[in-house]
Amino acid sequence: MTTSKTPFYLQLEKSNAHRQDRDSNRDLALQNQDVLQELIDLSFTISDKNHFKACWALELVLEKELDLIIPYLEKFCSHLSLYKNSSALRSISKICQFISESKTILLTENQENQLIESSLDWLISNEKVATKAYAMRTLYNFGKKHQWIHEELKIILPQDYHKHSPAYKACAKDILKRLQ
Repeated sequence: MTTSKTPFYLQLEKSNAHRQDRDSNRDLALQNQDVLQELIDLSFTISDKNHFKACWALELVLEKELDLIIPYLEKFCSHLSLYKNSSALRSISKICQFISESKTILLTENQENQLIESSLDWLISNEKVATKAYAMRTLYNFGKKHQWIHEELKIILPQDYHKHSPAYKACAKDILKRLQ
């Protein structure tokens, strides 16, 4: 038995990284609760070949209305370590940064630990620069509450600094300056 693809899924499937496509998917999700639910579910369905496109749109949805993640926080945090697609990770790491900056989202200790652990993993792995930059900022924000994180950043960020891209160096330099 085959399942039929929804109109939203078909649109998402045809979309690409152009901002116009991502904005269109975001707007549909913000205007329709069913589409929003489908977008969130697809973002968590890592086995779907288009999950990364859903993550792109989810990032833009949450940039506008971060509190929409609250009912899904547990699932979001528990799925962080499962993401492997670099396009998905870029968006997921940015959502982590949004959460770390939020004054309205209350995390459990376990959720906070999952965000910190995943961000540390992304920072020290071979992920792309954007994912690392969002991870740095997320960790910096959590370091305001957990001083050990700032101490770790002071050790990690200078390591192999000369081997990284200018974008990585700029973000690391900004974080290190804040840690002074």
